[in-house]
Amino acid sequence: MVHFIAFMTTEIHPKQLLSSGLIIDAAHYMCLNLMGIFYRITTNMMVRSSFLDRHQYVKEELWLRNAKWHEKVLVDSILPPQISKSLQSEIRRRITVVQQGLRVPITTLQRSMAVQIHPEVSILYADVVNYTRLSTTLNVETLINILHDLYGRFDKAALMFRVQRIKFLGDCYYCVAGIIEADPDHAKNCVDLGFAMISDIQEVREIYDVDINMRIGVHSGTIFAGVLGEAKLQFDIWGTDATIADVLESTGLPGCVHVSSRTLSYIDEEAYEIEPAPSWAAEHPLLIKYQVQSYILRSYRYTLIDNKFEENIRFYSLVRSKSPTNLQAKNENETLEDVFREQLHEEFQKMPVFRWIFLEGLFRHRQYDADSNIPNISPVCLTYRDKDMENLYLNQKDYIFKYSMLLAYCIACLLVILQFDSHTAVCYLCTTVNTFVLVSFGILTFIAWYKKMCWSLNQVRSREDPTYNKFSCFMFYLVTGIQHTVAVRIGIYLFITISHGIIIALIMILCNQNSYILNEIEAKVFHYEPTENECFNPWVITNMMSIFICMAFTFINIPLTIKTLVAFLLSLGYLLLINRHLAFVFHHSYSSSPSLPAEYAHTMQILITILTVYQKERMTTFASKVNFKWRQELKKKQIDAALTNQSITILLHNILPAHVINVYLNSLAKHELYYENYQMVSVMFAMLMNFQMDLKNLRILNDIITEFDILLLYYKEYYVIEKIKVVGCTYMAACGLDLNFAGSVSINARRSTINDPTKSKAQGNLLMGGDESELEDLDEVVFVLASFALDLMRTLSKCKRRQEEPLESISVCNGSITIGLSSGEVMAGIVGASQPHYDIWGDAVNMASRMQSTGLADNIHVSEESAIILKDFGVKCNYRGLTYVKGRGEMPTYLVGIDKDYSFIDEEASRIPSRDLRNTQISFGSAYSKQSDRSKASP
Repeated sequence: MVHFIAFMTTEIHPKQLLSSGLIIDAAHYMCLNLMGIFYRITTNMMVRSSFLDRHQYVKEELWLRNAKWHEKVLVDSILPPQISKSLQSEIRRRITVVQQGLRVPITTLQRSMAVQIHPEVSILYADVVNYTRLSTTLNVETLINILHDLYGRFDKAALMFRVQRIKFLGDCYYCVAGIIEADPDHAKNCVDLGFAMISDIQEVREIYDVDINMRIGVHSGTIFAGVLGEAKLQFDIWGTDATIADVLESTGLPGCVHVSSRTLSYIDEEAYEIEPAPSWAAEHPLLIKYQVQSYILRSYRYTLIDNKFEENIRFYSLVRSKSPTNLQAKNENETLEDVFREQLHEEFQKMPVFRWIFLEGLFRHRQYDADSNIPNISPVCLTYRDKDMENLYLNQKDYIFKYSMLLAYCIACLLVILQFDSHTAVCYLCTTVNTFVLVSFGILTFIAWYKKMCWSLNQVRSREDPTYNKFSCFMFYLVTGIQHTVAVRIGIYLFITISHGIIIALIMILCNQNSYILNEIEAKVFHYEPTENECFNPWVITNMMSIFICMAFTFINIPLTIKTLVAFLLSLGYLLLINRHLAFVFHHSYSSSPSLPAEYAHTMQILITILTVYQKERMTTFASKVNFKWRQELKKKQIDAALTNQSITILLHNILPAHVINVYLNSLAKHELYYENYQMVSVMFAMLMNFQMDLKNLRILNDIITEFDILLLYYKEYYVIEKIKVVGCTYMAACGLDLNFAGSVSINARRSTINDPTKSKAQGNLLMGGDESELEDLDEVVFVLASFALDLMRTLSKCKRRQEEPLESISVCNGSITIGLSSGEVMAGIVGASQPHYDIWGDAVNMASRMQSTGLADNIHVSEESAIILKDFGVKCNYRGLTYVKGRGEMPTYLVGIDKDYSFIDEEASRIPSRDLRNTQISFGSAYSKQSDRSKASP
């Protein structure tokens, strides 16, 4: 612009404007500025895109790191690493298969039995003394608060002493030392944990002013540990030594630790006050059978907070501080956004910078890390060493193609002006080629911009749903094909560059060099001005060639190797013409320096141009490669994050009820107490009899529990039945834990879950009437759970018959099943400081357990309240008599009437179930009578 202003301020005649070269300079500078602007815009877009991609990448990385840590903690809370790794891999594999369009059931986790043998461990059983009396005198909410506080203390103490909590059963808490990894101090850790638990319960007793104490038993030996079944996975232990530890607890003294002689042999006897075991312990049949001598440890002579314990506290505090969850806990005022900004700053500090590393890259290319910021590319051609990655890069959509074509067309028009205004000799062939090139470039530019023009036109006309004709659809298809196909783009690129090269070559080759030489000699001899338009203006052609070289590197998403090769061939051909074929013409042109021959000045301009543009293009390509690598890694992170999220959801669905999952993820990270209070819930305990806890019988037990879980899945489709836990050979379930019917929930913010339309299909389907009838008919859960219990008996019977078939390879048992059922007010929730486990408490739970323990084989033993409800639904219940129940004394109980075909014995019904017929796939038959029979029985 300054050049033009200075030139125009000089005195010049308008007729001399054309001959002065102003238009030539204007066209030349316009070409250079257009390419500079284009380069600036594309570079700015790439830098901004790199920043946004890296910004999103860091966010995904932090989220994924935190999600994986939560997944690991969640799995490790229920399973040891030996089992959890295979479980996680199986879940991820099934999710991937489902995403590929194949149908694989992921609601259950079918697999081989995940049970392992653990020698040299110590087992601790702890029981709350006077719990039964508390459960009958305190309201459920107060009782749950006490248990939450108590179990939270136990969990923290178990963490400090490196003891793995297995689970809790109402008032019973049991754990194992040395099960996750070998620990020579497993016995001492268990005993010390026992005294810590006694100390904790004394504090809780003072805080809540309740009369409770701890009875603890510890035994060392070998156990089986693992997971049985397919739904609601829970880690558990089995074996004779585990049973002995349970007996030691039941025969111990409150406020003391009852240990076996084997456990005592592992610890320092001088550190404890040791007394002989009570007489009733020595008379226990199981202890006599296995010749177990036991002792009472009354107190620990040294304080628990010794140096080793403090080291454990520091160690576990250090481990927790390294977790991603505690990233925001570096100081109290630091937020997650601050941590993110810090991480983002560190990532941008590590962003790669372009360098000339030819030799370094050649010798060190194997040292690149796939997860590093530096892409694994060849230092010469800047291509990915991973061929698949290179193919993805080349075949990505070219969104800049239309702008590249517009630039090429504008430059072609300006170059035509340069040709016709540079005193170049008239060349009809060149004119023909120029016309063809302009028309071709115009057509390509029209194709590239047609879709954009249609969109802009519809925006102006405010058309929401525009329709297009066949021509427009064809043009859209054509431009899409060009943008997505690298071969087509390369073809267009070669056509543009070759066209430019042909124009330059024709101008130079068709020059009459002999006439030019003669004219130049005559001008020198006779001292007159040389004839214009005799050949061409060398500097105009050199400037045009420089622009063509720049154009060769301007196109985006064309391999750098091709662009370099094309530019090199153009430069080489031009330099040969300068220094060989047309040496005289270029030698007698103007030079940039008096001491520098003109042909050398032309050569230097071409060489400087190609080196400068090549360096610029290498930097641009390097940045583009890095950006593309980040985008691919971002996609992988997003896929991995989605996979982790689905894996966590599936794991939680196999641990917690569906309506509790959101509560757990959002509210229970701080170990808050969560509970739900229900007015009517039916509870069932079903125990498989005659089981010896060895490896062979565990396989049998796994088969049976798996069949029960499959049956449960069919029931959950229509009824709100939850599997609570499996303890040894006892299967515990409950019906009626539907949040729609909860009287109260501890976390009020989560009550919105009741109206969540995405909740399980089973919720709300238990009762089919209106709102008033739903409240009146809550006790139908008793009939539903009794039907489920009957189906459990039918399933076990089917397994027995299957064993009699000689060709059947499945292993089942010859034992029987005892089922206890009760109903009433229940509180459900999650307590403790680790290992999320959904459990239920209340008098109905205690009564169901007592009904099972006092029941008869192959019978359903129910309380009087449940029997009355079953009779209303037409199920006969036979009065058994007065049965002694611990904590309640003698009370009337009933046995549900069951015939030899495992169907209910009917009697006159006063009520009709809301859903009479179940899915025919459930179990091996239907426990319900036909609808017509029920209708006849109704009054």
